[in-house]
Amino acid sequence: MDMQNYTTGIQHIGVPTNNIEETIKFYHKLGFETALETVNEEAGEKVAFLKLKTLVVETYENKAAAMKAGAIDHVAINVKDIQETLDYINEAGLNNTKDTLHFLPFWENGVKFFTIEGPNKEKVEFSQYL
Repeated sequence: MDMQNYTTGIQHIGVPTNNIEETIKFYHKLGFETALETVNEEAGEKVAFLKLKTLVVETYENKAAAMKAGAIDHVAINVKDIQETLDYINEAGLNNTKDTLHFLPFWENGVKFFTIEGPNKEKVEFSQYL
């Protein structure tokens, strides 16, 4: 499998926050629009997806944001087939988190995703809208 055949680009960048309303106001002033506001029931977190053209920032109020430079939590890569991508990552020995597929009821039909860790401890999420 060639990952380039299964990815379409960056899906979003994850930014934790301690105050989601303040974060939304900031990004609105930068020209972003709110694409979706919801709650991740499993984590008990308010979530907002803020969009500026093709750039999407996912912010979620976890009350544990580092509040310092480098505090971006993850980069999500959009994939065409999440199961084939997970199979590839497992076969390549890159699933260092031993993660499995997760589902969240975000957007119209939900989203499936899994996360691995990069060499600098950065989280790389692979995500597919359903």
